[in-house]
Amino acid sequence: MFRIVTIEDVIRIPPDRFGEDLHMVAFQQLKEKYVGRVDPEIGLTVLVWRVDIDPEGTILPEDGATYHKAIADLVTFYPVQHEVIEGEVVDVKRIGLFINIGPVDAFAHISQLADDKFKYDELRDTLVGEESKITFKKGDIVRGRVVNVSLSSPAHIRVGLTLRQPALGKIKEG
Repeated sequence: MFRIVTIEDVIRIPPDRFGEDLHMVAFQQLKEKYVGRVDPEIGLTVLVWRVDIDPEGTILPEDGATYHKAIADLVTFYPVQHEVIEGEVVDVKRIGLFINIGPVDAFAHISQLADDKFKYDELRDTLVGEESKITFKKGDIVRGRVVNVSLSSPAHIRVGLTLRQPALGKIKEG
């Protein structure tokens, strides 16, 4: 789910920042460039962890800035199909549950909650199993298996979960 990924990049240090600490400026430049960005290969970048920067930069003729080689470790969120995760139910809808699993909310369709039919109780904002009487409400902690992942953009990261398999489902009342 969370991974540390090492990347290599060339960082532009603008002339107005030459008097500042090179490491801090490079860290800020990398943070602006990567944090919140989705890359299909590495996932959603959550944090710039460590930065090593070459103190000797290159100046291009038309630009007064210096360009430095940098190696950075990024903390990324990359949900993997079939991975088992735990999260908190943050919203209950007629069609299923939205579950916070870190930087994104996953979705578990009503048909993927348990081997039962569920009905939405508007008064209590819960989903209730007709036979099992299992209830799901905001604040419940659940365990699920990732069944599909779409990493198109930060606003459209989609993770689908199932709670139907053995050892999955509600693990703590909210």
